[in-house]
Amino acid sequence: MGFRFQKRINVLPGVRLNLSKSRISTSLGGKGATVNVGPDGKPMVTVGIPGTGMSYRQQLGPGLLIGAILLVAVLAGIAYWVAPDAVQAALHWWQPKWFSAPIPVPVAVPVTPAG
Repeated sequence: MGFRFQKRINVLPGVRLNLSKSRISTSLGGKGATVNVGPDGKPMVTVGIPGTGMSYRQQLGPGLLIGAILLVAVLAGIAYWVAPDAVQAALHWWQPKWFSAPIPVPVAVPVTPAG
C-alpha cells in the first residue's frame, strides 16, 4: 500500500486549493456538485448525493463547460424571475454571514455656507 497525502485549503466560500504529494488543483462548488481544475487545465465535474458516498465524475470539454455554465445561469435567472424569495431561501445555505449582512449606506450631510 502506498503513502497518500491530501490537504484542502479553503480560499473563499466554495473555492478550495487541493494539495497532494504529486499535484495541486483547484475546486469550485460545494456539497452535491464540484468542478475541479488540475494542473493540466482539464475541468472535471463531480455530481453526487451528499451523505451517501455516491457520486459521478466526468471530464468536461470547453464547449460543454461553457454550455453548462450558460444553462445554469439561464435556469437560475428564470427561477429568480418567477420566485425570487424561493431562490434566495434555497441559496442561503452556502452564504457566509458577511455576505448577507446589510451594506451600510453613506448618509449625505447637508453643508451650510459659512457666513
